[in-house]
Amino acid sequence: QPMNSSTMATQIHHYGRAFLAPLLQSSCRQPQQQQRLISSTITAASSSSAAAMDVKVQKFSRLQSLKSELQQEDASLHDFVGGDDDSNNNNNNNSTSTNNYLPQQPIKRKKAPPRSAKILPKPSWLKAVPATSAKYHELRSTVRSLGLATVCEEAKCPNIGDCWGGASSTSAAESNSNNSINGKELDEFEQHYGTATATIMIMGDTCTRGCSFCAVKTSRKPPPLDAEEPNKVAEAVTSWGLDYVVLTSVDRDDLVDQGAGHFRKVVQRLKELSGGTDNDNDNSGEKKDKKKAIIVEALTPDFCGELDLVTQVATSGLDVYAHNIETVERLTPRVRDRRAGYQQSLNVLGHVKQVNPNVLTKTSIMLGLGETDEEIRTTMQELRENDVDVVTFGQYLQPSRRHLPVKEYVTPEKFEEWRIEAEERFGFKYCASGPLVRSSYKAGEFFLKNMVREKKREREEAASAASAAV
Repeated sequence: QPMNSSTMATQIHHYGRAFLAPLLQSSCRQPQQQQRLISSTITAASSSSAAAMDVKVQKFSRLQSLKSELQQEDASLHDFVGGDDDSNNNNNNNSTSTNNYLPQQPIKRKKAPPRSAKILPKPSWLKAVPATSAKYHELRSTVRSLGLATVCEEAKCPNIGDCWGGASSTSAAESNSNNSINGKELDEFEQHYGTATATIMIMGDTCTRGCSFCAVKTSRKPPPLDAEEPNKVAEAVTSWGLDYVVLTSVDRDDLVDQGAGHFRKVVQRLKELSGGTDNDNDNSGEKKDKKKAIIVEALTPDFCGELDLVTQVATSGLDVYAHNIETVERLTPRVRDRRAGYQQSLNVLGHVKQVNPNVLTKTSIMLGLGETDEEIRTTMQELRENDVDVVTFGQYLQPSRRHLPVKEYVTPEKFEEWRIEAEERFGFKYCASGPLVRSSYKAGEFFLKNMVREKKREREEAASAASAAV
């Protein structure tokens, strides 16, 4: 129960004198002086306490008064919604009626303005082959059993069913009729090599970088490397019976050598189990069995531009060294991680040719991020100045709402124009260009078709030279 001010003053006077008297005896020698100090101190304390109590009582009384007023009011929900409208109040005679609690006029609600659509609708030509073939299930089963990762799955590639399942020679020849590839020759090469392609992602499934276009997981401290991975990869690839394999990796900036030594071991172990490249001879001078030879393409990170690490991978025995420049120079800071760089990637590709002139170099460019035609041409020119042999063009597809939006869907006709321009104007040995083309998309099939074209060109040149000699 609250205490009034007079009762509080009496208690302060009583307890204050008992508390202050011993303290003042040590500082005041005269009894009269002690009494005056005690009285003045207690009086001041009593006054302030009483004033504070009066304020609390006033606040308490005000609150009680407001509660009483609210209880006495007889307002309805209609009064709250409709306001003080006398005409409406006159119509509400029956307070128990349901109509009293409904507004007489309907509330007009304004619709919010539509939000701008950041995700463009996909055009009809972006259709991927479903992953249902027996070859696809065989590859996936092996990957699962050995605990390996593939960039096809981690990066949500739309072509996984097409690449892992392979393609018939007839459809492949028909799709490249413009390249004048002989169907019989293509059949012979595909029977020898096979066309199904899988891209194994080594050094784990977690990257230390966070590019704005990529769906691979990221972390500053990924799990440690698997020392048995070179054997596991070699075992998987040889069990699949493939003759073309693409090895790629996440960036491992957390490691001293950024994974270059591990990458080299995987390539070398794969070559050992497969019998080397098709052009290698054994010690007896006899050519190795071509059916066992595996063409190895390595899609590598930039190793932060440290060229000695690039050399380790470039001289490991691989056949194709791929490193993606991804986009034009202007968009690189927005598209790629801050540790990557446009010029840095060009330096990597140029250095590979210096340390291993026999290897093919390859890169990939995504379209649909807002680049201009002139920027694409400038990029191709600078790639050729660094002696890059193969370039691929593909449509950028947004993996999720957290990634960069698509600015434009490039038509198949435009992709075909870029292919012709890359090969005929800029002199790339081969260009794969299409909406669903990726850096390693059907890499084996494209590589083999390029070999067929090279062989045909050599025969034509030989025939021309023979006729000229006659």
